[in-house]
Order: sequence, then C-alpha cells, then structure tokens
Amino acid sequence: MKILPIIGGIAAAGLGTLAWGYTELTKFELKEYTLPLLPKGTLRGKEEFRILHISDLHMIPGQEKKIEWVSGLDSLDPDLVVNTGDNLSDQSGVPDTLRALGPLLSRPGLFVFGTNDYWAPRPVNPFKYLFGKKREPSYVDLPWKGMRAAFIEHGWHDANQARVEFKVGDVKLAVAGVDDPHHDLDDYSEIAGAPNEDADLALALLHAPEPRVLEKFEADGYQLSLSGHTHGGQICLPGSRALVTNCGIDRARVQGLHDFGRMKMHVSNGLGTSKFAPVRIFCRPSATLLRITER
Repeated sequence: MKILPIIGGIAAAGLGTLAWGYTELTKFELKEYTLPLLPKGTLRGKEEFRILHISDLHMIPGQEKKIEWVSGLDSLDPDLVVNTGDNLSDQSGVPDTLRALGPLLSRPGLFVFGTNDYWAPRPVNPFKYLFGKKREPSYVDLPWKGMRAAFIEHGWHDANQARVEFKVGDVKLAVAGVDDPHHDLDDYSEIAGAPNEDADLALALLHAPEPRVLEKFEADGYQLSLSGHTHGGQICLPGSRALVTNCGIDRARVQGLHDFGRMKMHVSNGLGTSKFAPVRIFCRPSATLLRITER
C-alpha cells in the first residue's frame, strides 16, 4: 500500500523538474572568454578583437524573448559574428531567425549549417537521447536556401565545405569550415591543408564537435575551433555536468572553452532546443563573446 504514494511522489517530482526546465528556456546567458592568440602588433593599439559565437537558435515562430535577446547582442559591438548552425526548429522559422539576427547581419560574419537547417526536427525518443544513440534526420526539407541567400546578401561568408580568407579591421582571417559532421555531411578533403601563413587568426568551423574532424583541423594548424550542436548537454546534473553529449566529444568538453591538442576549442550551449524537447536542466541557453587579444 505504501508503493503508490512513493510512485506518486516520484511522478510529481519529475513533472516539477520538467516544468522548471521549461522556464529555463528563456533565461539566456552571455559567456565571455579571453584568448591571447594574435601576433604582437596585430591590433595596432586596439585592446581586443571580438568574436560573437551564436549557435542552435532552433527558431520557432513567436519566440519574442529570444528574438529580443539575440538582436540585443549587437550592443556588444562584435568585430565578427560566427553562427555554427541549427537555426531552425520549424518550417516557418526563417523570418523570425532573420529578425533575431537582424542587426548582427550588418556585421562581418561566417556560418556553417547543421541538419536542423536542412531538415525539420522530429519527435525524440528520450531513451535514445540519454543512451547517446544517433537519431536519423526527418529528411523533411526546411527553407534553408532562402535563409542562406539572406545571410550571403547581407555579407556573411558561407563556410560550409569552404576555405575563406578576408580581413576585418587590421585582423587577417583564414577560415575553414565543414558541413555537419554529426550526420556525415562533411568532406574534409575538400578544405584540407594548413591555413594561410600570412593570416593573423585561423578559425575552424563545424556544427558538431566530432573529434575525427577536430583532429584534422588541429593537425593542419588551426588555432580555434567553434561549434555547437551539443546544447551543452541540455539535460545536466547540478553544476552543468552533462549526462550525454549527442556526439563524439567527451562530456568534460561538452560546453565552453577547452584545449584540443594545440588548438583551442569552443563549444556553445546554443540558444534553443528542438520544439519536441523544450526543456533545459542545469544548462541555460547562451551565446559567447570571445575576446581575442595579442599573445
């Protein structure tokens, strides 16, 4: 007879946790790191080169708090915006994605895509997620081509399967990116090789921090990789300790700034979730300002 109250208590606690996790979806945070990566004299007296890293918007129409918070990041005055994909979580999400990114699109920018740019999300089996099973995409097309065209029209560089070189202020950038490696859309051979030795900063972009690709970027001599995909673990223990990573990276490096061999690696918590899993536990949504200084 005592079993039923226990089961009821566990169910109530579980529902309470999920309800709390839902409220965490709009408690956005800005993370900040300083990395001394630039050669002496590059900044010509300027204090730092600011990179704003955003990822995993997973935009659903009507997410006004997210739109307001993300567009407000323009006040940070970033020199460069890097978007590492999974912008959409609905077939009607492109207009609100462009509203959120609005003022940031007027700044120098780069992007790579994840599968939730190309294909709509699908309902998630929570047991598959918690046991780290890779989930097959829905293959229901999203309107990514129009979103990509808008990014490019505003001057952002498409780094999917591409090497890009350009200058922002006094900083010469050498960038290489791959398409989403979590679902094997990447082909590193197309962008392989050391970055231009005349560059001041060499960046590697990929949606998911898959070690098999990070190892190649590191071996080629890139200084900093930027990725998302993991949502920081999304369902975490206190202290933001991830239960799973949803990719090949280890749990200790599922979010934040870490070393990957000689390369620095930043993994974003992301700013959204799939519309079929609208919950975050001990893992708030975030964007990151990377302050790149001289060595």
